[in-house]
This record gives sequence, structure tokens and C-alpha cells, in this order.
Amino acid sequence: MTKLSFISASMLGLAGLTGQAASQTIDPFFADVYAFTDLGSIPGLPAQYGGLCALSGDPDVLLIGGAANTANGAIHSVRLIRDVDRHIVGFDGPATVFCEGAYNDGGIAYGPGGVLFLSRWPVNEMGQVKPGSTVTDKVINLTPWGVELSHAALNFIPPSHPGAGRMKISSYGSGQWGEVTLEPDGLGTFDITSFTPVPSSRLPGGPEGFAFVPIGSPLFPTPTMILSEYSVGVVSVFEMDDNGDPIVPSRKVFMTGLFGAEGAFIDRPTGDFVFSTFGGGSRIIVVRGFSTPPPECPACAADFNQDGGVDGEDVSAFFEAWASAAPCGDANQDGGIDGTDVDSFFSVWVAGGC
Repeated sequence: MTKLSFISASMLGLAGLTGQAASQTIDPFFADVYAFTDLGSIPGLPAQYGGLCALSGDPDVLLIGGAANTANGAIHSVRLIRDVDRHIVGFDGPATVFCEGAYNDGGIAYGPGGVLFLSRWPVNEMGQVKPGSTVTDKVINLTPWGVELSHAALNFIPPSHPGAGRMKISSYGSGQWGEVTLEPDGLGTFDITSFTPVPSSRLPGGPEGFAFVPIGSPLFPTPTMILSEYSVGVVSVFEMDDNGDPIVPSRKVFMTGLFGAEGAFIDRPTGDFVFSTFGGGSRIIVVRGFSTPPPECPACAADFNQDGGVDGEDVSAFFEAWASAAPCGDANQDGGIDGTDVDSFFSVWVAGGC
């Protein structure tokens, strides 16, 4: 069954419902701690929503795929409205086109070099958009690498989680899960050097977007991945192993009653889990209750500890990250951690800023 035929069949079952939120439910195990808000549709965003993430350097701007899975698809941007506690409560104005995004699907995430990586379904491809670009600058056919039809979602594991910095991808339908390694191609984008499937982590439910639960969140004592399961209309959670891969037998249902659960990301200012739907009204749903994740890597490496000043404490903070091969130690964002990152850090630190 294709995605569109699944949505058509699901909508027949909605005929007797009076509202979209009528059946959306947090599982009882989590319901005392977590709560959701259905924000509805984004003005100006074409129906059939794809993946979503925050704009690099500005968590108050949402990037999201519109007209997903089609040749006319594009990535759009919209400024977010937040309440006094910084939770997302709405959208400030209509969405506008951010960049071309044909066949966009459940995966959209920033990676090394500030490149925006895009899943492309059903063509089994990965797209890359360079900073400042409005086109997909590079497209890689994933079939020769052994990726099963068709790749649908991707993300990079955040700091503090096992496997931090690694790129994980999944395929819709078959549920294949695996890890991709990248290297700079000299053009501002990246080549794939390997794909390693993880058979024991094959995902159920027609997997789409996935994200990683902030460490310390209530009822999640171990590192956990959260997944939009499109085909069965649920959001589920999985414990992670030491490589950052989901442990499938640990699966728990987190939320039910969804129609076309698609994208997935963690809002860094609050820790809220935000996901989109492909069909079912094309909506944005925000789940509160998670812990706030640590700050992202600094926009300017000179103020490495992000305290508003440039001094010796930034040098100490940088070398702590660099020596432990933490993702933020990649100061020049070339995908590796080596002596060139030290040079890059000191070039901006000595200058007093970027």
C-alpha cells in the first residue's frame, strides 16, 4: 500500500469523528507526565507535510517539507510563536519557500558543515543543501549502497546519547535501519563512504521521522529514540544500544490515534517533541514534558561556552570537547575532529569573535 492509498483508507474511518483531535491519546503509562497540543495546519504550507527541524542558528524558525513525496515538493520556513515559557503555540504568518525539496519525506536535519540533509521518497535518494542555497546541491542514489526501497528518514544523534554525531537512516515499508558515514567532497557537500545496515534494528509500523528523547526526561531512564510510525498511526519509543541503534524488543507505544505521523524533531529551547502528519489534515502536534536538552554547538566557536564573552574559559571548554571527540569539537565543521579544528578555533578566538 502506498502512502496516499493508506491515507485514503484511513480517512474513510474518520467519517464519524467530529474533530481531528478526537482520538489522539498519550498512552496511559506516560499520560500523567506528558501532554500534547494539536496546533493544526501551517498557513500557506502545501498539504501532505514532510519532515521538520529548526533553522540552523535560529530555533524560532521552523523548516518543514510541503507537498511531500512529489516532484514539486519544497522545504518551507515559518516563524514560530512561543508562550512565556518558550513552548511553541502557533505560527507567525504564512510559510514561505526556503529551498527546493523534491520528494522530501520524514527526514530533514542539519549535519556537518551546516549542510541540510533531506530524505527523498520514493526515489531512494538523499539530498544535500549547502548553507545559503535555495536548491538541492547534491543528490545521492542510495540503492547502490544497499539501502532498501525507499529511504524515508534520517537524523544525527545528538550529544550525550550513545553514538553521538553518527548519521542514522531508515527506510519506509521494509523498516531497514542503518548507519551512514560521510566525508567532505571538496565542494561544500559530502560523499557517502559506507552504509552499514543493522538487521536487529529493523523497525515496525512503517517508520518515518525519528528523534532522540532528551537525556533526563521523566520515565526515560535510558537513552531513547522516539519514532513516528506512519502506517499504524502511532508514535513509539525505543531504548538505544551503545551504538545509538534502537533495541526493537524494547518498543513502547507513546501516542496513538494518529493519521500519517511523519516528521519528528526535538525543540531545543524546551525539549518538546514536535511532529507533523502527512494527511489526516496535515497538522503539527507538540508534546510537552520532556527535559530541556543542553545547548547546541556555539554559532561562533570563539565563545565556546556560550557565556557571552571570549576568554580562557572558552579555550578550556573547546579542548574538553576536542579531546573527547565530542561533535562540537569539529570547529571547522568538516565532518572530522583533528588539528585543523584547533586552528579554526584559535583563528576566531584570537580575533575576539566571528
